Amino acid sequence: MKKLILTLVIAFGGLVSAQAQDATPQPDPNAAEVKFESETHDFGSIPQGTPASYTFVVKNTGKSPLIITNASASCGCTTPEWTKEPIKPGKTGYVKATYNAASPGPFTKSVTVMSNAKNSTVILYLKGDVKPVESK
Repeated sequence: MKKLILTLVIAFGGLVSAQAQDATPQPDPNAAEVKFESETHDFGSIPQGTPASYTFVVKNTGKSPLIITNASASCGCTTPEWTKEPIKPGKTGYVKATYNAASPGPFTKSVTVMSNAKNSTVILYLKGDVKPVESK
């Protein structure tokens, strides 16, 4: 009798676990959607000691206002700025990234953009080559 009760308890537990896994949340069909014109910018050659900036244009292709909650750089040499107000459906905003070209050589830096969109995290890239300034 104990074996029968134990078997029923285990079977019931397995059934409950299987039901819990079927309840995956569905994405909101009316949510904001973020679309960048470009996710990578190549500065080419830039002189050492001269900050270089690029403005990534972002469009809300969804049905709800897009809110950029944060933009964080991969290092302290890059400073992001972004549209703080909600971006209405069909409208555009920006994420501006400024790279402080202090060290010579090639670089690739990233800015991680977080929002309330279906694709809530997007990584933008800056790359280029810092040329040393010739001393006189």
